[in-house]
Amino acid sequence: MTIKKSVSDCELISIPKIPDTRGNLSVIENNLIPFEVKRVYYLYDVPAGAERGGHAHIEQNELLIALSGSFDVILNDGQTVKTVTLNKPYEGLLITEGIWRELKNFSSGSVCLVLASEIFMEEDYIRNFDSFLMAKNQ
Repeated sequence: MTIKKSVSDCELISIPKIPDTRGNLSVIENNLIPFEVKRVYYLYDVPAGAERGGHAHIEQNELLIALSGSFDVILNDGQTVKTVTLNKPYEGLLITEGIWRELKNFSSGSVCLVLASEIFMEEDYIRNFDSFLMAKNQ
C-alpha cells in the first residue's frame, strides 16, 4: 500500500449561505463535494484540552464542518504539516485519503460535522503514525 496524496490536495470548500433575518440557511448538495456521502457523524461535548482524530484513511474522503464554535485541524502528509482553523458553518474542509489528521483546540460548545465517502470500516484506518509514514514512503 502506497499513499501519495499531499496536504495540498485538501481544500476549503464554501457552502452556500442563504441569509435571512430569521436565521441563515446553508445547503450541501451532491454537486458540492467530490464524493457520494455514505456516512454522517458529528463530534460534540469535546472536553477542554481533548484531541480527536489521530489517524489517516486509506480510501475514505471526508468533509469537516464546524457547525458551532471552532477547532483546529492539523493535516500531515508525512512531508508537510498544515493547520486549518474551522469556525464557520458555511465552510468545510475536504480531507482526501492518505492524510493524517488531528483535531485540537475545540472551543466550548463546538460541533464538528463529518460527511464521509465510506461506511465505517476499521481496516481503512491507519491509527499508528509510524505505520502511516511507512505507507507514505513505500
